[in-house]
Amino acid sequence: MTPLEHRHVTKCQGRGRPPQGERALTGAERQARYRQRQTGRAAVARPAHPLRRRTRPQRWRAAIAELLALQMEYGAWLEALPEPLRDGATGEALQAIVDLDLDELIAIEPPRGFGRD
Repeated sequence: MTPLEHRHVTKCQGRGRPPQGERALTGAERQARYRQRQTGRAAVARPAHPLRRRTRPQRWRAAIAELLALQMEYGAWLEALPEPLRDGATGEALQAIVDLDLDELIAIEPPRGFGRD
């Protein structure tokens, strides 16, 4: 073909991949293939709305509650510890945790933000 010869662009180049079979798939056939491929994949769960972060006072109260729960668990561990082991490093550490006075932390009420809390 000479450079001056005029040709239509779409006659030389096909759009997309050539058909795998004898003819191109219809839209419904392509959709059916797509759905068949998607059934094997795990669905990604996304929340309907973005997760809202907890406020600082909420986080403070949750942290205090977690500390109290841990202190109770360590107290139970100390009670279950055999008597000879209570004088060792483990017993001393557990006793130090149990002896902590968390009442001052419980009494603190964190300040509220500028209308955000």
